[in-house]
Amino acid sequence: QVQLVESGGGLVQAGGSLRLSCAASGRRFSTSVMGWFRQAPGKEREFVAGITWNGGSTYYADSVKGRFTISRDNDKNTVYLQMNSLKPEDTAVYYCAAEYSSGRIIRTAQGNYDYWGQGTQVTVSS
Repeated sequence: QVQLVESGGGLVQAGGSLRLSCAASGRRFSTSVMGWFRQAPGKEREFVAGITWNGGSTYYADSVKGRFTISRDNDKNTVYLQMNSLKPEDTAVYYCAAEYSSGRIIRTAQGNYDYWGQGTQVTVSS
């Protein structure tokens, strides 16, 4: 089993920044692909960013490319999402997720991920 706990969400004005953290415990963190997803009210959960097991490869949704950065620290069993230039449309509950099938392939479909955190709310005011 893997437990994922997100933190760092909050209320920020448009143009501001937040850094989300996701702390993992349980199964070996360093072998996982980690992803960040988000779900806005009335919308489906969508992929935001992913990172391979060693941080060597990342992938972003077009809507956040150039503004968000995903990173990980395997010594701390933590993955991060640095969010800059935030927009009101970034408002959502943000979830981290872990996928253990390959470690090297970043998948964008939520069904590929094995474990999920409880989510953290990000609200961007205009």
